[in-house]
Amino acid sequence: MRTRTKYKSAHIPSLSLWGGPAAPACLVDAFLSTAIARPDTLALIDGNREVTYRELVAWVRRINELLVDNGVRPEDRVAVTGPRGCEVVAAFLATVCVGATYVPLDQEYPPKRLAHMLSDSQAGILLYTGDVPPLEFAGVTLEIPPSWAVEGNRLVEDSWRPSACQADRPVYLIYTSGSTGWPKGVAIPHSCLDNMVQWQCDHSVRPDLRTGQFAPLNFDVCFQEILGTLCGGGTLVIMPEPLRQDPFALLDWLERNRIERIFLPYMALHMLSVASSIDDAADRLSLLEVNTAGEQLVCTPPIREFFTRRPDCRLANHYGQSESAMVASHILEGPSSTWPSLPPIGIPLPGCELLVDSSESDEAGVGELLVTGLPVSNGYLNQPELNLQRFVTVPTTPWGNSRAFRTGDLVRVENGVVHFLARLDHDVKIRGIRVNLLEVDAWLLDQPGVSEAVCVAVRSPGGSRQLRAAIALDDDRTDLNSDALLAALAEVLPAVAVPLSLTVLPELPRTASGKVDREAVADRIGRHTS
Repeated sequence: MRTRTKYKSAHIPSLSLWGGPAAPACLVDAFLSTAIARPDTLALIDGNREVTYRELVAWVRRINELLVDNGVRPEDRVAVTGPRGCEVVAAFLATVCVGATYVPLDQEYPPKRLAHMLSDSQAGILLYTGDVPPLEFAGVTLEIPPSWAVEGNRLVEDSWRPSACQADRPVYLIYTSGSTGWPKGVAIPHSCLDNMVQWQCDHSVRPDLRTGQFAPLNFDVCFQEILGTLCGGGTLVIMPEPLRQDPFALLDWLERNRIERIFLPYMALHMLSVASSIDDAADRLSLLEVNTAGEQLVCTPPIREFFTRRPDCRLANHYGQSESAMVASHILEGPSSTWPSLPPIGIPLPGCELLVDSSESDEAGVGELLVTGLPVSNGYLNQPELNLQRFVTVPTTPWGNSRAFRTGDLVRVENGVVHFLARLDHDVKIRGIRVNLLEVDAWLLDQPGVSEAVCVAVRSPGGSRQLRAAIALDDDRTDLNSDALLAALAEVLPAVAVPLSLTVLPELPRTASGKVDREAVADRIGRHTS
C-alpha cells in the first residue's frame, strides 16, 4: 500500500492512503458461480430449516419471476419486511438479480418510521414474510413465496440470466439517522458492494466459513454477513432475534451451531466476553474469526481474556459508514495481552483511497477523513443540499479519484495506519447503530409544551453509551408527563434512539456564543440521574 501523497494546498486533503488496485467481480456472478460449484452445500440454516445452494437459487428464481411478473424492472425499488430469516435473504438476492434496488424495512422499527421510509423510497412493491405489515401502501403487496412451494430445484445455467450488473446501479437503499427528524436514505451501488464482497471473501481466514447472521436488517453489516458468506461458499446461520440482547443465550447458540465467524459491535463483543468468562464457554466455541464494526473497539480485560482462551480465533476491526460501506480494516496480531486499548481502524481496502483534510488542524497527519474510490455510495436520496455538503469534489488524486465523502470523523495517521479520534458532528454510535442527536432534538421540540430540547450521549458505569435528554418548557407550562413524551418519541424513532431518561431544566445551559452547551447538559443530567 502506498501512502503519504502530498497535496499542494492546505485547503484540500493533504494526505492520501491508497489500498491498491481492485477489479471485483459482480456479486450476482460470484453468488451464482459459487452455487454452481457447490450445489449441495448448505447455504442457509434457520432453526430447523436447511436450504442448499441448489435450493436457494431455485427459490431466488421463483421470487425473481414474481417480481418481473408484477412489473419490476432494473433500478425500480422493492421494499422487503418481516422477521429475520431465510425469506428475507432470498427476497434480497432476487431483487438484486432483477437489477432492482432492495429497501429493507426492519419490522422492529416504529410503524410511522417505516411508513416514512416506504414513502420516501418510492418503492413500487412491498414483499413481506410473516404477518401482513400494518403499513398504508399504494403499491403492490405480496407475500414472499416459501421455499417449499418452489417447483424443482435444478441449477439451469443456460436458461436464466439475471440482469447484468452495472457499477453505478444501486443494490440497496438503506436508511440512516438524519438531523431533520426523519431518517435519510443512502443508495449503495454495485461498485461499492462488489468490492466489499470480493475483499471479505479474500480477507477471511476461509471464504466458506459458517457464519452467524447477527445484524439487524437495517444495519449495513447485514449485507456483509449475507454476501460475504454466500459468495464464498459458506453457510449463513440465522440467529433468533432475542439472542441479540442475551449474551449467555448467544454463547450457547454459537456453540450448538458451530459458528466459525460472527460480526459484532464492540459492546456486544464485550458482553459476550463477560458472559464467556463466567462459564468458560470460550473453550467450547468453534469461532475462528470475529469482526467488529459500528463503533470504536476497546480491548477490555474480558475481551483480552476471551481471545487468550481462543488463540486460534482472529479479531479484526472494521471501519465504514452507511455512505461508504467497508472502508478500512485492522487485524489485531500477537497475544491479546499486547493489544492496544484502542486499536486503529487500519488501512484502506483495495480500490479505496483515504484522504485526510488537515486544514483545520495544527498537527501533521490529523484531520477529517474523506473516502474516495470504489466504496463511495451514490449519495442521499432526495437530499440535494446534504449531498453537496458531504459528497464533495476534490482535485483529481494520483489514483484518479475526484469525488469524496466527508465522513465527519477526526483521525490521526501514523505509519500509514489510520486511528479514529472523535466525531466532528452530532452523530453517535449506540450499540453500533448510528444515531444523529439532532434528529432526537427535532422530535423533542415537536412535542407540545417543549421550548428547548437537547439529547446527549453519556457513559454508563459499565462503559456503554446511553442517550439522555433535557428539555425546557414553555413559559405557561409547569409540568410535563415525561413517560408520555418518551412514548411519543418511540412512535417515530427506533428503540436505540429513544432517550432512557428526560430531565426538565428551567433553561438549557449555553456557551459564550449562545449555543446549547451539550457538555454542560450532560453534566446536569448526570447530577439529576445519579
